[in-house]
Amino acid sequence: MRIRASRAVGHLIVVPLLTASLAGASGCGNKKETNDSAKTTDRARQVAAAWDGSTAAAVWRAGYRPMGQVIQLPRGGLRSEADKQAYRDRKFVLRGKMPVTWPKEGRVTWGGKGSLTRRLVGPHASFETLADPPVGEETHLTVTGVKLGEMRLATSRGPATAPAWLFALDGYASPLKMAAALPSDLPRSPIGRAHDIPGYPINRLVKIAADGRSVSVMALHGVCEGPPVVDAVETGSSVVLSSSVKPHGASGKCTDQAKMQLVTVTLKHPLDQRVLLDAITGQPVPYKGLHTTSSR
Repeated sequence: MRIRASRAVGHLIVVPLLTASLAGASGCGNKKETNDSAKTTDRARQVAAAWDGSTAAAVWRAGYRPMGQVIQLPRGGLRSEADKQAYRDRKFVLRGKMPVTWPKEGRVTWGGKGSLTRRLVGPHASFETLADPPVGEETHLTVTGVKLGEMRLATSRGPATAPAWLFALDGYASPLKMAAALPSDLPRSPIGRAHDIPGYPINRLVKIAADGRSVSVMALHGVCEGPPVVDAVETGSSVVLSSSVKPHGASGKCTDQAKMQLVTVTLKHPLDQRVLLDAITGQPVPYKGLHTTSSR
């Protein structure tokens, strides 16, 4: 299913290793575009066939892999613009005590659909992912206490309850939550990376719609190309995404840079527990979100 880009992200990233893909995707003529499209679709079907029923797919479904925000703000969100800016700037100050001891493992549960024991990240390491060292008298969020609790979040196996560090914030009745369980390792892909497919790998998964009928991903396109177009090949066990681009006739010298653009793909059926794959790499599309948070 072919869809269009939904929102641009206004920054450039240097991707010198993608020059070959850029050249392959920038050919002219309807015949070449048709051939490229057929080649890309064939590759997506090969990836789906390799994964469907494979050991890698079974390992993927049995693991714990967050597919939604792993940080949840206090209920109702941050109240002031100053607090929101402090969060974005990683300005936290610790005034309370950290736990001295804590369990090294915790249990992730999926209701009546099983559970999994995972190693936990400690409170100090979790706090360090939130905060930079304070400088001067800048506006900051004050952490008054930390304890181990739990949170609900989306995973590759559906909604789960997972261990989480609860950071009490001065002035807020409910805590900021951060998932504490380490995700499972990725399984080894049953198919290798493709080197003759035009376009770019999908950069990352940003969001899965609540009903599972669409996914939003970050796709790449060169500075002298049009916006990326993402196609989906769906089977009963997987969804394989392919990103393609076309030259837009820009004048001047093209550089080895690419833009990231948010693209939403509508699926024929809800994603559910199907594995979301990238056609070029043959690997699951990594979830990294938009570096934002929810406020449940």
